[in-house]
Amino acid sequence: MGMISEFKAFAMKGNLVDMAVGFVMGSAFATVVKDFIDGVFMPAIQPIMGGIDLSTWKWVLEAPTLAADGTVADAGWVINFGQFLTSLISFIIVAFVMFLIIKGMNKAMVKEEAAPAAPPANEVLLAEIRDLLAKK
Repeated sequence: MGMISEFKAFAMKGNLVDMAVGFVMGSAFATVVKDFIDGVFMPAIQPIMGGIDLSTWKWVLEAPTLAADGTVADAGWVINFGQFLTSLISFIIVAFVMFLIIKGMNKAMVKEEAAPAAPPANEVLLAEIRDLLAKK
């Protein structure tokens, strides 16, 4: 039972639970951003780019070959850099939004007042001498 209770204490620590919530929220946020990129952002910039769908851009190194019956015998070599560019745009948007969130949180945090500086040692010593002389 010792190992189970130790694992339970580990799993229920605040930091671990907070991190798990962060992963779930991050995953959901990434899905929302991907859908935004695919469904709103890219279709909005397609007219500017002449109607080209960025996610379909690719570089064909070796074309696929077909068999006699019409099936694909060899898939060939294709570099899909358009999908990479779409993912890069998605990453930049997520990074910018996270920057704005952290910047807002830092601004909203209450700043602690700095503790007053300690008086110089000679003033402390003089104050002690004064107090001792006042007692006599």
